[in-house]
Amino acid sequence: MTSSRLASSVFFALIAAAVSACGEKAGAPTMQGYIEGEYVLIGPETGGRLTNLAVKRGDHVAADAVLFEQDDRDERSALVEAEAKRAAGAATLADLKSGRRPEEIRVLDAQLAEAEATLTAAQKAYDRYQALSSKAVASVASLDQSTADLDVAKARVGAARENRAVAELAARPDAIDAATQNLAALDAAVQAAQTALARRSRSAPTAGRIENTFYRVGEMVPAGQAVISLLPESGARKVVFFVPETSRSRVAPGTRIAIGCDGCASGLAATVSNVATDAEFAPPVIYSKESRAKLVFRVEALPEGAALQLDPGQPLDITLASGS
Repeated sequence: MTSSRLASSVFFALIAAAVSACGEKAGAPTMQGYIEGEYVLIGPETGGRLTNLAVKRGDHVAADAVLFEQDDRDERSALVEAEAKRAAGAATLADLKSGRRPEEIRVLDAQLAEAEATLTAAQKAYDRYQALSSKAVASVASLDQSTADLDVAKARVGAARENRAVAELAARPDAIDAATQNLAALDAAVQAAQTALARRSRSAPTAGRIENTFYRVGEMVPAGQAVISLLPESGARKVVFFVPETSRSRVAPGTRIAIGCDGCASGLAATVSNVATDAEFAPPVIYSKESRAKLVFRVEALPEGAALQLDPGQPLDITLASGS
């Protein structure tokens, strides 16, 4: 408990004991209380220099509104690098899956056509020398040479056709699997870089009011240190008051209380949500009747209706409902 909260608690406890004693004599217990806010402290996950503070004290912000930003030049550079590596990995995988490029295939088609033309010429030469050799016009050596040329031309056509067929095939499955896994790792690196960049900016987790700011633009903010104090619009206010020991049995979770304050509308109410089990501001001794009269118990209640708009710190008059 902070010194300011302790001082305010002591103040309200003393008033509660005095006022409630008078109220019990009149048969209508009345105590003093106040509105307490439950603030959300928002800070960066990693340290860095504050480059933008988009809000100021008293501003009302919507959920997901940008609150502040940190220097993110390193993170942006890392993201660009990760995206470039992912693009290269994707291109490699696509190349392995698609086989040769159209330009390369056209070259292979031209080589196959050339080989087939050479085969045709070699076949004609062989046929001619064979006819001449049978008439003893051409030498046996010339026939042997034409036969060898024909065999070479046939081999070249076969090789060109095999190269053209291979060009239509994708890479080996193991190479494609390796490239696929590499691309998945590169995708993860991009996501990590995007997350690191997103962490350099913080947004409001819920709609509410900016209660306080703790840093200025240009200052270094350590990781986890609060930059913004936000009071959410709903569920962040509660009524706090202290009941004397003599009235403790009349208050329990679910008990409705009436609220009054200076300048407030009439008919404000709240429902008790928690009653402390330990008394405050008394020594741990066996209590006599006289000492029990000085004991007070902290009580919290959830405001309802128009009471939800009361600001933290607002002093209140608390009246227990009749029959409590």
